[in-house]
Amino acid sequence: MGRSAAAGARAAGRLFRRSGGRRLPRHGGFADIKSPFTNGHSRAVAALATEAARRAGLPAPAVADLGRAAMLHDIGQSAISARIWTKPGPLSEPEWEEVRLHPYYGERILSRSPALARLGALVGEHHERLDGAGYHRGVSGAGLTPQARILAAAEAYQGMIEDRPHRRALSADRAAGELKREVRSGRFDGAFADAVLAAAGHAVQIARKQLPAGLTEREIEVLRLVARGGSMKEIGRALGISPKTVDNHIQHIYPKIEVKTRAGAALFAIEHGIVGGNDGA
Repeated sequence: MGRSAAAGARAAGRLFRRSGGRRLPRHGGFADIKSPFTNGHSRAVAALATEAARRAGLPAPAVADLGRAAMLHDIGQSAISARIWTKPGPLSEPEWEEVRLHPYYGERILSRSPALARLGALVGEHHERLDGAGYHRGVSGAGLTPQARILAAAEAYQGMIEDRPHRRALSADRAAGELKREVRSGRFDGAFADAVLAAAGHAVQIARKQLPAGLTEREIEVLRLVARGGSMKEIGRALGISPKTVDNHIQHIYPKIEVKTRAGAALFAIEHGIVGGNDGA
């Protein structure tokens, strides 16, 4: 992290720690004012992602966390010079590398607040793509949660219908067409992209995703972390729940997927695309 970026990240981090996460709208707005072109962007993405998640059938706790993360998704922009966000022409390679790091800065800022740490991973993934072509980590496929997939599609659509220094805003219909084209190319989840478009007022049919073995979205999240080798405490910390609650989930998950061991759970997760083949325990 460069000196100016580190200073920006520390300043934003201090704001979060002092507020304990109670002033999320103000902090989202703080990120947006880095450029006159993004005023209101975070609030709009949050509204779009939240409604899309409801339409897609995500459980209420997941919808709530997604809305909070969406409100904060661009907080990492505070670590990068406003000159870059307002540049009217093409970015240089070094400038583009700075832009690609803003999800990382956002994740790092949130990780320093116990009240917001669990949102950090989601904020860090808002520019990831299903085919691994996104940033900052290049996460792909099964490594992306339903929340991350919705946030990525919502952020992309909302960004397209807003002016930017180097282009005018697209019409809603053209933005919808671009999002569908990205779905066909394998970059976005089709079902969740449709949920975003429906939330934005486009006429689309929403098919709720069928989860394997009757698992809930929360159980899928727990199973994913179990398969990756997380301890009860680590899983609880990542999901903002107690280790005892994690254990209760596991006691429900194992009978549903007909396994008795962590290794069996990891194999089930790999076979059903919940984690990638290199992610299991």
